[in-house]
Parts: sequence; C-alpha cells; structure tokens
Amino acid sequence: MIRICLYLSLLILLSALSVSVFSNELPLTVKQKLLQAAIPESAIGVYVQEIGANQPIVAANADVAMNPASVMKLLTTYAGLELLGPAYTWPTILYANGKVTDGVLDGDLIIKGYGDPKLDLENFWLLIHRLRQTGLHEIQGNLVLDHSHYDIPNDDPGEFDGQPYRTYNILPEALLVNYRTSTIHLFPQPEKNSVRVAVDPLPESLQVQNNLKLTQGACGDWRNSLSIDAIADKEDKNNFTVVLNGSFSKQCGKQSYMLSLQDSAIYTRDLFKRLWAQQGGLFHGDVIVSGTPKGLSPLKIYQSPPLADVIRGINKFSNNIAARQLYLTLGTGEVVSNNSPATLAKSDAAIRQWLATKRLNFPELVVENGSGLSRKERISARHMGQLLLAAFKSPVMPEFISSLPIAAVDGTLKNRFTDTPVKGLAHMKTGALNDVRALAGYLLDKMGRRVIVVFFVNHDQAGQSRVAMDMLVQWVYNRQ
Repeated sequence: MIRICLYLSLLILLSALSVSVFSNELPLTVKQKLLQAAIPESAIGVYVQEIGANQPIVAANADVAMNPASVMKLLTTYAGLELLGPAYTWPTILYANGKVTDGVLDGDLIIKGYGDPKLDLENFWLLIHRLRQTGLHEIQGNLVLDHSHYDIPNDDPGEFDGQPYRTYNILPEALLVNYRTSTIHLFPQPEKNSVRVAVDPLPESLQVQNNLKLTQGACGDWRNSLSIDAIADKEDKNNFTVVLNGSFSKQCGKQSYMLSLQDSAIYTRDLFKRLWAQQGGLFHGDVIVSGTPKGLSPLKIYQSPPLADVIRGINKFSNNIAARQLYLTLGTGEVVSNNSPATLAKSDAAIRQWLATKRLNFPELVVENGSGLSRKERISARHMGQLLLAAFKSPVMPEFISSLPIAAVDGTLKNRFTDTPVKGLAHMKTGALNDVRALAGYLLDKMGRRVIVVFFVNHDQAGQSRVAMDMLVQWVYNRQ
C-alpha cells in the first residue's frame, strides 16, 4: 500500500511539473514591452516549443490565423526542398530558329524560360558565354523571348503599395533576367566634394541626372536624405531618366539602391546586346515576345544554380520574387516542361497535398503567392511552429536551417542580437509589412537545447514590437 501511495504521489508530482512547463502566458518581461509599445496581447501570436518535447513552453493566441509577412517563405522553401530536392535546377532553353552556318544564325535566337529565380547578372553572363561556346557568333534575326511557361494573372506591380519601381514588387516571369533591376551605387568623393553615381547594369534606355550634394555629418538613414525619381520619356515609356536630388554624407561610404524600371523585353534586349558584344558576338535584330515553334531542337540548355543555393537568397535576404518563382515551380514538379504551364492553382494544390502527406492539417492556411508580400496570406503561430518541428525531422533539415539568417551574423539578422548571448545561436526568418512584424525559427539555448520560436504581431503598432520579440528570444535562451 505504501508503494502504491508513493507511486501515485510521484505521478501527481510529475503531472504537476509537466503542467507547469506549459503556459498560455507570455513572460512578464515580454508583456511589459508589449504594453510599452501599446500592443495588446490579442494582436500577437506566440508559439515556443523545445525540439523533442510533447507540448509547447508558451502558446499565446497560437491558434489565431495571422499574417506572417515574409515568414511565409519558410513554408515555400521547406516545401520546395522536399518536393523538388536540394539539387533541383531550373532549365533555360536556347533555340536557333533558322540555319546556322559557320557560326552565323540566319534567323532568330529564342530563349525559353521555365522560371529560373536566379538568372541574375552573373548567371545571364554565364548563359551567354555558354551560347558563344557553341560556336555561334552572329545573329542576323531577332531575339525572341518565350514566357509561355507561366499562366498567371497580369497584375499591376504597384498594386500592393503604389511603388511599381521598387524591386520587392517585381512580378514573376518565366524568363526573368536579373530581376529587371538596375542597381544605383553611390560613392562619396570628398576630394571632389561630390557624390559619384554608377548604375549597374546601365541599359541604353536609362539616363542618370545626378544632383546630389556631399555633406559631412553623420550618415543616419541616408535614404531619407535623398530622393530618387524615375521619369519616363513621353514618347517612349521604356526610356527613363533617373533623377537624384538631396544630400549624401561622406560618412555613409558606398551605398546601393535598386530599381526595376524597364519593360522586361527592353531590359533583356539591352542587357543581351551588351553582354553578347562583350564576348565578341554580333546581333542585328530587335526583341520579340513570342512562343517557340514546335519541332525545334535545343541549341543549348542552361541550368540554374541548385535549389539549396537559391533558398539561401530567399530566406537570408527575403527575396520576394525568387520566392514567388519557387512557389510557382511547386505545382509543376521536377520536370517542369512536362507539366507546363505553371499556375497558382497548381502550386496551391501541391502545397496542400504535401502538407496532407505529412499529416499537417492547417485549415486556416491562405497562400496567395508564397512570398509573404501579401495582405491575404494567413497561418497560425502554432502551425508555423509545427511546420518548423517537421522540418527539423526532415532529411532536408541541414539545407533548410542553413538558409535562415543567423543572429548578429548575416542576412536580415546581421544587425540584430549583436550584444546578446543569442549572437550566432539563432537561425530565424524575419517578416515586415505595414502593421505586421514576424519572427520564426530555431534557437540553441544556454543548456544546449534546440527550441522553436514563433512570434507574430498584427497591429498598427507592429513596428514597435521588435524589443518585445527580442526579449522573448532572450527569455527562451536563459530559461532553466
């Protein structure tokens, strides 16, 4: 009888201890920071769980569907790694629509894209270099761009926030070259009391008017000290003049600002002509957007960098357009040409089927484009946490976690947690929209335990929530 009583007492004690581990309540320090920021607890969703534990450490409003902003990229990239594989590559196929004699193409060069999200300046140069290696050196016809692999709505890039030229608003394209981006580099020149402006790449259709004045004060938020206006030519809307006004401090050093201005065809034509000429090629035609005639054999197939490399850019630097292109690939699978065209409906179905196979039931999930640049996307903190738990047990876990920003080291966390013990110990994705802030990922605490942390804020004071978020991460790190 004594043994039975002791056994029952032990069970009661263990039950009490296990209950005490879980709490719907936020730590007091986090509550205080939210109060100071005028953010009610009803506007947040928090989920914290140690890897291997049966229940969470904290779950506050964890079942409420919330906008996760760019944290939604965790779903897209994890699904991509499992559905496509870390070594997956996107093809871009080049065709000669005409006879090639002694390196001269008497006809058009066709480039057909399949959604490569990393056909940036360096990789487009490599594509052209490999085209030259086929022996082709002169194109007497046109450059034909085939975007037909995507069957998606023709949206307005400025619809989201009225900033159509900002690079985060670039829309997906089956053949997207260098994100249609021109990078404006600013260099202070104290010896000349001026600011040098360089644009890379600088297409023929872009002019720069530099009215910047060099100042001596602290750098501060240099973007607010100057204005960059893009003025389209009245006769040709694809010709732009970029006008820079305001001031730029010499204390800022080199800085860069990216814009997406030109129509895709004009941008690609200008860049192709420049890079083709640099490699000794001749081009006599113009650019056309059209499909590829049936029956042509590929002249060259260029393969993108592997998906494991691509998702590092997506997660560490929150690359929206690359995330959207990856999301569209999920619906076509490993052999994209067999399931063309890519559609948003195919991708949504693929994600939901994949979740079902993993026994992850997220009824509140809403995915608009997979990047988080959306007012519609929704997921709960608990389900984001469960997704991260599943990813930790996945064969692609190393590639997935290594793609996340590291606290005080790189990516969007490079300047966060710099003077805390969390430095180097957290791999987390950040998210930010107007009225939305989010943080989710993995933390190695001081006891060597790996912990999932998810923190969503949907409120008009969300921009003031960073201290509370960081306080939660540090509380998790220090707990016994």
